[in-house]
This record gives sequence, structure tokens and C-alpha cells, in this order.
Amino acid sequence: MRILVIEDDSTVASFLKKRLGEDGHLVDHAADGQEGLLLASDKDYEAMIIDRMLPGIDGLTVVQTVRDSGKQTPILILSALGEVDDKVRGLKAGGDDYLVKPFAYSELMARVEALVRRFSSQKERTSIKVAGLRIDLLSREVSRDDQKIDLKPREFLLLEYLMRHSGQVLTRTMLLEAVWDYHFDPQTNVIDVHISRLRQKVDRDFSQPLIHTIRGAGYVLRAPQ
Repeated sequence: MRILVIEDDSTVASFLKKRLGEDGHLVDHAADGQEGLLLASDKDYEAMIIDRMLPGIDGLTVVQTVRDSGKQTPILILSALGEVDDKVRGLKAGGDDYLVKPFAYSELMARVEALVRRFSSQKERTSIKVAGLRIDLLSREVSRDDQKIDLKPREFLLLEYLMRHSGQVLTRTMLLEAVWDYHFDPQTNVIDVHISRLRQKVDRDFSQPLIHTIRGAGYVLRAPQ
């Protein structure tokens, strides 16, 4: 998942970025409400985690503005304010759930996954299938012709992006932006290395390959003709 964290506490923000990243999620972080709104309007996220007490534009205003823009992205509000009235105001502002600080990461992740699952069942497909290759976006399971394929978190994100754009030639720059968020120099061979690993897992034991190199252009995942 791509998750937006809007949190001004550097300790909490660093903790969330580290743990979410270790779980294979892509994390964008904003330290104040204004920056958070810019990111929320510029990119699509599977979930947002928004601190209530932010410098500049406060968290509830951020939530209300996101909702007023028409975005229905699941939002979990974090706050040190734990009274019932505080929670009610957060939910009425447009938050989908409210978690009081300090919190356990396992509970936060369980709540985020529940929100995404609920939203996905209403708005989006929860799996993608190309030919016999299938990925489950919630359980993060991958299989081809009912044979389970074990992928590392970054491999899963790369395969998900390839499958979402099945039949479309994707350049290395596009893949770096979508999967690595420009954390690597475009001249790096990280794309080639990960594509090679994916091929070993997705195509090696099957007669017809799904992942193809388009010389001078990039890569494409497509069903056999």
C-alpha cells in the first residue's frame, strides 16, 4: 500500500515510516498540515494516517479539506486527545477511525487494514489477475496457475504495478517513481535486478513468459497472445 503519514512529532513519524516500510508499504510523510494537503491532493493513497494536532493547518481541517475535495481514502486519526467528545469531532470531520496516543503498532496496522478492506469491498477490486497470475491485494498472496509464489515486499509492489498496467510498456523512470519513489538514481540497475528476480519466480516454471523486456523502452507484463 501507499500510505500518507501526516505527523509533526519526528519520533512518531520516524517510527511509523520505519515499521510501515519494513512491512512493505510505501510511505510519504508530511510534518505539517499544509504539506500534508499538498501530498493528499497530488497523489493517490490507499490510506492516510493524520495527527490531529498539527502546526499551521490542524489535523481536523486537513481531514475536512480532503473530504471536501471528494477523496474517500480511508483516514485514521491519531491524537493524544482521548475523550469521547474529541473522538466524535474527529469522526464527524471525516475520519474513519480514531486511535489515541500512545498506541501499539500492531493495533494501528490492524485498524488501517480493516479500513482499507472495508473501502476496497465497496470501491475497488481486492485482487488482480492476468492470465493465470493472480495477486491478492489484502492478503498479499501471489499465485500462478494455483501455484503459490513467495515474493519479498518490494517484489510484490513491483509486480502489483506491472499488473495494474498490464499490456503497457513501463519505463525504468516510471517504475522508480511508482515503486521506489525516486529513492534511487535512474541510472541504477535496481530495476533490472528486481525484474530478473521476478522472472525467476513468476516465469521460470511456466512455458509462456508474462514479463517482457522492450529493448530501449522498458518492461511490460502481458498475457500470452
